[in-house]
Order: sequence, then C-alpha cells, then structure tokens
Amino acid sequence: MASVKTHLKQIVPLAAAVGLLWLTPLSVAAATTANNQDISQAVTQSYNADASVQLGMIVKLKDKDATTIEPLSLGGIKNMLGVTVAANDAALTLTPQNVKQQQVYVATYGRYTTLVSTQNGPIKSGDYITISSLAGIGMKAGADQSVILGKSSGNFSGLSNVEGTVDVKDDKGHSAKVAIGRIPVSLEVAHNPLASKATDYVPSFLAKTAVTIAGKPVSAARIYLGAITLLVSALVTGNILYSGVKSGMTAIGRNPLSRKSIIRSLIQTVIAGLIIFVVGVFAVYLLLKL
Repeated sequence: MASVKTHLKQIVPLAAAVGLLWLTPLSVAAATTANNQDISQAVTQSYNADASVQLGMIVKLKDKDATTIEPLSLGGIKNMLGVTVAANDAALTLTPQNVKQQQVYVATYGRYTTLVSTQNGPIKSGDYITISSLAGIGMKAGADQSVILGKSSGNFSGLSNVEGTVDVKDDKGHSAKVAIGRIPVSLEVAHNPLASKATDYVPSFLAKTAVTIAGKPVSAARIYLGAITLLVSALVTGNILYSGVKSGMTAIGRNPLSRKSIIRSLIQTVIAGLIIFVVGVFAVYLLLKL
C-alpha cells in the first residue's frame, strides 16, 4: 500500500508538468496569432538620412531614391510616409545589409511620439494630425489638407512642454508665432476625413471662403445656394438704392420746397436697402454654419 502511494506521489507532479508543457505552446501560439497582424503592421524600416532628420519628424521618400528619406514639406503631403523613431521603440525593425549613411527608422503604423506645432491651433486628443508649413513638423488637420498622419493621443496647447517657437506665415502672408512640442500619435496615413469631396466641383476661392466662415467642410449645394442668396440680396439692395436715389433727385428738381421730406424719404430707402442686404448676409452665414 505504501508503495502505491509513493508511485502516485511521483506520477501526479509528472503529469502536471507534462500538462503544463502541453498547454504552454498552445497559449503562445494563440497569443502569437492574436498579435500577428499588429506586429506585422508595426514593422519599421531603416532608411538613409542626413543630419537634418530628427526623431519624431514626419518624412517622405526622397525623389528618385527609395532608400533615403527627407523631412516632409507641405507641398509633398501626398507622399507622406511616416515618422522617424528610435530603434529601441520599434517592435520589429528591418535594416539593409549595406549601410553607408546615417540610418533612421521610420514607423508607418503604431503609437509613436511626433513633433507637432500649434500652427492650426491647440491640439487635443483625438484630433487628426497632418503636416504643417514647417518641414517635418505636424499640426492639427483641417478641411484643407488631403492626407493625415493619424490621430493625436495627447494634448499640446503650446503653453507647456514647449521645445521651441518659430514664426510662420499663413496663406494670406500673415506672420504668427507657433510653439513646437512632442505628443504621441496613433499613426495610420490615410485620406483626411475632414476634407469634403463635395467641394471638388466648386471654385477654390468659394470653397475656401465657405470653410473659413463655417469652420468645417461645406457641401457644394450649400455653397452655391449661399452664393445665389448673397447675389440676390445684393441685386435687390442695389435696385432699391438706385431707384430711391433717382426718384429722390427727380422729385427735388421738380419741387425744391419739399427737399427735406424727400431727403428723409431717401434716407429711409437707403436704410431699408441696407437692412435687406444685412439679412441676406446673415442668411448665408446661417446656411453655411448650420
């Protein structure tokens, strides 16, 4: 009896160990399968670069050289590649066998620290990030940019964690001082969801004016309806003013003694015309804004 108990004490731990060894590969395989897609997407590629490329910069491939990267400029937004990262931050890296220049790693997917500015205003978590007018440095995306780098995973107001400031000029030539800092961004280069496809058939100056007024993408139908409303208001106002001034001047010429009453009536006509025009402008504003 004692012998049987001794054998059982030896067999039970052995069985448990065998079971553990049997289940462990299955667990590892399951975890590997679950994370396989994320790991493959998180692969970073090594490229040649000069000293101007810094960690966190938004970059693109150099023209006619697929092995070298350079800071992305606003004019090359459609060639956006990704963000330069440290080799230690990458889940998996690919490096060419023949390395002749400075090597930097570029991530196109995943959550990585990125250089950004306040050129388009403070950045909040969840905002889309795109390239600014500063080469290699991002900003909050608006409706005017066609491509985004990804979504911000942090905030940057320009009041804290500032690494520097610089003066930039907007499309109208106005100069402004913007702050530069670093925030985590969930990278996924894609078409900008804020960009309105409906404005493709609208003259650029009308589309830009509508977006400036509304602060968001505006459909072509609303833009054209607003333009028509404004034009009608201007025509009605012009017609009222022209008719009022013409008739008033004629009346004064025929009856100089009633000059005061005619001028009073003329002023009322001008005010009525201006009110109509202001109402038309306000209607256009509501049409674009709402």
